[in-house]
Amino acid sequence: MERLDRIDRILKPEDILLPIGYKIEVFAEKLTTPINLTFTDQGEILIADAGITTNNGKVLILTSTGTRVIAEGFKPPLTGITFYKGNIYVAHRGSITIIKPDGSKQDILTGLPSFGDHHNNRVIFGPDGKMYFGQGTVTNSGIVGEDNSRWIKEHPFGHDYPGSYIPLTGENFKTKNLLSETANTQTWTGAYSPFGTPTHRGEFIRGMVKASGSILRANPDGSQLELFSWGLRNPFRLKFDRQNRLFCGNHGIDVRGSRPVDNSPDEFQWIRQGIWYGWPDYTGGHPVTNPYFKPEGKPQPSFLFAQHPMKPPKPVATFAPHSAIMGFDFNNDSSFGPINEVFIAEFGSEAPDTTGGKPAPRVGHRISRINTETGKVATFAINRTGLSATATGGGGLERPIDVTFGKQNEMFITDFGIFKPPGKKIYAVPNTGVIWRVTKL
Repeated sequence: MERLDRIDRILKPEDILLPIGYKIEVFAEKLTTPINLTFTDQGEILIADAGITTNNGKVLILTSTGTRVIAEGFKPPLTGITFYKGNIYVAHRGSITIIKPDGSKQDILTGLPSFGDHHNNRVIFGPDGKMYFGQGTVTNSGIVGEDNSRWIKEHPFGHDYPGSYIPLTGENFKTKNLLSETANTQTWTGAYSPFGTPTHRGEFIRGMVKASGSILRANPDGSQLELFSWGLRNPFRLKFDRQNRLFCGNHGIDVRGSRPVDNSPDEFQWIRQGIWYGWPDYTGGHPVTNPYFKPEGKPQPSFLFAQHPMKPPKPVATFAPHSAIMGFDFNNDSSFGPINEVFIAEFGSEAPDTTGGKPAPRVGHRISRINTETGKVATFAINRTGLSATATGGGGLERPIDVTFGKQNEMFITDFGIFKPPGKKIYAVPNTGVIWRVTKL
């Protein structure tokens, strides 16, 4: 049997289509689960290793001879690093840690609700000097169910928390009892409640600062943590534009679990303080009660909230379901392209686990561009086949996960590497991650 850690990745930049006038090349290779890169004040490149293959998140520095570890031991997944005023801010499961100039580490935030399906994500800093980051949800759509078997026994009381007091409709969902030692037993679970805990109509759930699916803000030392906005499913990346507007890429709901939702788009949202963005009862700005979101052979999703905090805003742009939009950056160099245009990485689906058993759709595995004024989305970089490199034996993009602009008319694409080999369980293959570099001719 072929060993997954011995798979060599083919790299052929010519397999990638770009608009006329652009060139792509391999900048760094043989990386393991690179999830983003950032620059120091001296222009050095730091790369984050998510750590999911070794159970050891790492921060690397890129040198002329390869990479060197400057810090490790972060609980995976490490979701991003940021250099700010001499410190490296590391977001990893449940915590935010700073690496000081002398190499010492200090946890500045812990106890974030990242034990479930999604995690706390990369830190950024705003014009107010505050630290901002996204916190993902515990579940797919507000209900702990059989699709949460990976973590439910370790965290039997785990569930999502809203950002304000919300009344429930009292709908409960019947599933196999994963916590029972007796075979063939079943249980009922309500919204925003531990597995096996039913709810009733009119029941209120208390809001939390560390709300699920939220944007949180704090001082750079982690103090004065506050809820900025909520109602997002997995706000993976945040970024301020030239007008100091905060934007976020948010993942749509999967077709899985006790409350599957079909055709749920990924969202690119303008984030404003105090706004509820619709999860778990809206997706793409529309209610999940719309027949368009009904999964094949499954019930029509109904509301979990008896009363919504507000009508959520429509996204700036939407992406095809299961595109898995990830890291993005704004172009601020007119010689590269239109100013303030967004370039965003699309990771691609984790079908069939997230698609209700259906094969992977022809989405993702590309870099797209967004006009934030019109909401128009266009493809910028994509393999000639339209599929991932391994799907056809090609040498182009595999799992793009971040986009970062350098200071010399250049764009870097962080490619996570081979994440799900055909016929294998979900697995990230070591030494298959790549940093691509795009320049304007």
